[in-house]
Amino acid sequence: MLFRTKYRGSSFSEMLDVERPDLKPDFSGWVGSSTTTIPHGTTVLAFKYANGVLVGGDRLATEGHRVASRDVEKVFSTDAYSLMAISGAAGPCIEMGRVLSVELEHYEKIEGESLELEGKANKLSQMIRANLPAAMQGLVVIPLFAGYDLRRKCGRLWKFDVTGGRYEETEYEATGSGGLFARESLKKTWNAGLSRTDAVAAAVTALTDAADQDRATGGVDLQRGIFPIINTATDAGIVQTPDGEIEEIYRGIIERATRAASAGGIER
Repeated sequence: MLFRTKYRGSSFSEMLDVERPDLKPDFSGWVGSSTTTIPHGTTVLAFKYANGVLVGGDRLATEGHRVASRDVEKVFSTDAYSLMAISGAAGPCIEMGRVLSVELEHYEKIEGESLELEGKANKLSQMIRANLPAAMQGLVVIPLFAGYDLRRKCGRLWKFDVTGGRYEETEYEATGSGGLFARESLKKTWNAGLSRTDAVAAAVTALTDAADQDRATGGVDLQRGIFPIINTATDAGIVQTPDGEIEEIYRGIIERATRAASAGGIER
């Protein structure tokens, strides 16, 4: 009751505003600075399948035309049934993912139950809107949010714009520099009845196609043993796809492409 009287709700961000505003992420110091040296995350995707929803992303981060990191994690579990995939300025993206995770955990502890999935998407929308001044300076955050809705018994996903606008997608979505190519790939491979195995294969194929067309998308790096992060959310919770499974799917893609090239055609 004391918490409700003092803070008028169950928001962790509101509590920080009152108690420790110095701990909130602040990117105002970037005003006027060049954005060409800021690491940016690139391609992420999300789509529904038979048992829930899948969220995936490559691992590459770039600074202009330079590789900033080959091993960035762009897919976060924000709680036991929801996922956030980040694209845009890496620093604000990662901070937003961490704050959202704490926000949802804080709400559950105060209220004694978790926030509805759509409420989680609304919370992320508010955080993106609060980042608008930084976005106008080039620190843009464009995430995807998805999860398993325990009330509706289905997977759901949302995309956002830079102002915090929230749009639920009924099929699939991809964003980042290679998002267009990933969506074009999913247009050919996606359907609502995909099994988990086929869904993972469709995600690996889409990220591979994006990496083939977009130099800022990492795809699968067999030489360094770096693989995309592909997570699924179902009524059983969140599961990360093992690297070995991704590698097997990717080698199959390469083998088929090699055979097609030898035959003088294109095979998918």
